[in-house]
Amino acid sequence: MEQESFKVYSYRWVVLLAFMAVIVVNQLLWITFAPITSNAASYYGVSDLSIGLLSMSFMIVYLFVSIPASWLIDTYGFRLAVGVGAVLTGVFGLTRGLLAANYNLVLASQIGIAIGQPFILNAITRVAARWFPIRERATAAGFGSLAMYLGIVLGLILTPFVVLRSSINTMLRAYGVVAVIGAVLFLALSREHPPTPACPPGQEERALVFDGLKQILRKKDFILLMVIFFIGLGVFNSVTTWIEDILRPRGFSITQAGVTGGLMVIGGVVGAVILPTLSDHFRRRVPFILLTLAASILGLVGVTYALGYPLLLAAAFTMGFFLLSAGPIGFQYGAEIAYPAPEGTSNGLLLLMGQISGILFIIGMDSFKNPATGSMTVPLLVLIGLMLAGLLLATQLKESPLLVGKQAPSAGDPVV
Repeated sequence: MEQESFKVYSYRWVVLLAFMAVIVVNQLLWITFAPITSNAASYYGVSDLSIGLLSMSFMIVYLFVSIPASWLIDTYGFRLAVGVGAVLTGVFGLTRGLLAANYNLVLASQIGIAIGQPFILNAITRVAARWFPIRERATAAGFGSLAMYLGIVLGLILTPFVVLRSSINTMLRAYGVVAVIGAVLFLALSREHPPTPACPPGQEERALVFDGLKQILRKKDFILLMVIFFIGLGVFNSVTTWIEDILRPRGFSITQAGVTGGLMVIGGVVGAVILPTLSDHFRRRVPFILLTLAASILGLVGVTYALGYPLLLAAAFTMGFFLLSAGPIGFQYGAEIAYPAPEGTSNGLLLLMGQISGILFIIGMDSFKNPATGSMTVPLLVLIGLMLAGLLLATQLKESPLLVGKQAPSAGDPVV
């Protein structure tokens, strides 16, 4: 019992874990080809950019599906919407494995998985708001982001080892089976809402979806946050997509590239547990957003220039720890400043920014790499400049009005 006015149920952790399982699988399938770009290009007889398209297709599809997915989440609930995403991930993950020898059919399956992604990822703050009290919501959103990072870690580290010891076909079939298992777990264990709301009576109300969208786009802080997500998520998506191409000109192997990318996301896993929890504890969002952006720039500089493997790993971990932990804090901050707009709408808009920039940054990095050596130092320097610009914009953010002026966490505080 949090307070006499409402109750918090322990089953919230079961729902969150089932939701996390679907996120892990979806992100594993997204990032599959990033650490084996050259091997996959040789296997299918296509260019590196064509292999990059297997990851970039998720970002392209997101542009068209994000708003409908957010509408479904906010209108009919996360269980139906995430269920749709889970089934698409399971079905097309399996067909991708069964049709693994044909690039065009693999791309078609990848697009099917990509359609399911926004139905899953846009629900992170919705799940937190439905089942968790405000003092746990950044933490719950952090675990949702943690699941994203775990899926990426598995893809970046596990994929090269499996491919080198068996084949691309075997790897894709195994991932397809895992995708089906993830979908079944979510459908069996998830519940839309607890028996009673995890907040004081009346505070579970939300604006209508499109009314909420109009409200959001009139708020300066949310517009600034969208630009910051445009930069930060675009940097993450492009660096993880091209991780092998970034490191190959400096003599690093595909296994080292996979471990580097994986360690970057492991840093994000650790950060997504620690920093959102601290943000909840201190009842502040903006100082943590500033900290994460500033420190992640230092890590990106290291990834750009490091020649030694230990230094590269340290830089990747630092970049991941801070840049990826900015995500759940930013999602929760966005939900708070957008209130009473629905969480699926605010969450979806922020992710949409990262998909748009991911497409632009991925194409830009491939277009402006050194044609003779393949070096991506110049486009990486551009990303560093953009991150600095994002940090400057973040200094203009104002603290969440739902948290300002509160002396200590209280179960009775207004919720989002």
